[in-house]
Amino acid sequence: MLNLKSSLVISTYNFPKALNLVLKSLTKQSVMPYEVLIADDGSKNETKQVIDFYKKKISLPIKHIWHKDVGFTKSTILNKAIARAKGDYIIQIDGDCILHMNFVSDHLKMLEKDQYLFGSRVNIQKEYLGELYSSEKVNYSLFSKGIKKRTRAIYAPFFGKLYKSSNSFSNKFRGCNTSFFKSDFIAVNGYNEEFKGWGREDSELALRFHNYGLNARRLRYQAIVYHIYHPEKPKDQLELNNDIQNLTIKNKLTWCENGIDKYL
Repeated sequence: MLNLKSSLVISTYNFPKALNLVLKSLTKQSVMPYEVLIADDGSKNETKQVIDFYKKKISLPIKHIWHKDVGFTKSTILNKAIARAKGDYIIQIDGDCILHMNFVSDHLKMLEKDQYLFGSRVNIQKEYLGELYSSEKVNYSLFSKGIKKRTRAIYAPFFGKLYKSSNSFSNKFRGCNTSFFKSDFIAVNGYNEEFKGWGREDSELALRFHNYGLNARRLRYQAIVYHIYHPEKPKDQLELNNDIQNLTIKNKLTWCENGIDKYL
């Protein structure tokens, strides 16, 4: 594992103020990834301007993978980005999640073969957004203003070791804080691009990971992200997405037909 390269994949869509803070928190990391890939689901030019600024500021490769906006197609843009990743290990976040300074380090310290990881997120509240964007603060703790789910902000990796690998899917899993080997992702053909609209694309991937034989380990008290409030995405496709996920559960699928293989 000593020569393992990690790729940080950040999904985003028309939220440049948040992405600016995420990338600012990246500059504070105790351990940097090998590269950064920004999976952009069709944002306007303001997002590119933020990325171009940090390309000059951060001395590691930053790749901007963009496609035309045709609606919520997060699965597709993530597949396109991960297909271009040079890292052996993928660490995935959303572009509205500020990173704890040891976020990357924590994921890399806890990785194991035949396992994927998932961490917690602390919520930054709507009422704090004005101060957040004016101060551009990226360092938070249990006692910080403007957050809820405070216990998730406790940083205590020693206690995190009490959480062991499990062969069961956890409903606490979120795609905004997860990591896995790229080879395992390819083995299940990545995200299922049949998902259109918000919901279930991440949990369905995790379920296929389990069907394939991977265990899951929760990163509690470590690998923390701070999720910036935003209005919820429309859930008009959720019933259809539930049907796709239920088929994966019923048939114990490991492979999706419409996945990453077309980009490899």
